[in-house]
Amino acid sequence: MRYSTSVMKDVFWQTISNSAANTETIATLIGKQLNGGEVIDLIGDLGCGKTTFVRGLAKGLDCQANVNSPTYKISNIYSGKKLHLHHFDFYRITNPGILSSELEEVMTEPDIVTVIEWSDVVRDLLPKKQLAIIFTQTADKQRQLQFAYPESLSYMLKGLK
Repeated sequence: MRYSTSVMKDVFWQTISNSAANTETIATLIGKQLNGGEVIDLIGDLGCGKTTFVRGLAKGLDCQANVNSPTYKISNIYSGKKLHLHHFDFYRITNPGILSSELEEVMTEPDIVTVIEWSDVVRDLLPKKQLAIIFTQTADKQRQLQFAYPESLSYMLKGLK
């Protein structure tokens, strides 16, 4: 797994998800807490549940669209009742080029929640104030989710801890 972080890490919390449905539920609860302007960095190997997590996040934001991995499209946009979810996947990108400008612009919008997978190529653009979630497969259907975030973002995990 490629990963290095510059996230402000005042707080760590972790949990175990025993199924895709459980991962989606955790994300739905987080999605319901979001205000807009948040940046979420999803870290983990292929098939570890990142897209499942985004599906739950979208559900929590009242997005009605079918959530798919943007691996080949690079980004997907989902609109909820109050907020928009921009989901970026930089897995196949070695040089983000003009995508850097798009990402920078999106991350400044107060009505957008930005979710990024495989963020290594844009690490220097990401704010230090972000929620980083590390997904680790611990068994066939079991995942450990580790959350690192500054205290100012603790509202995002309200009801989970």
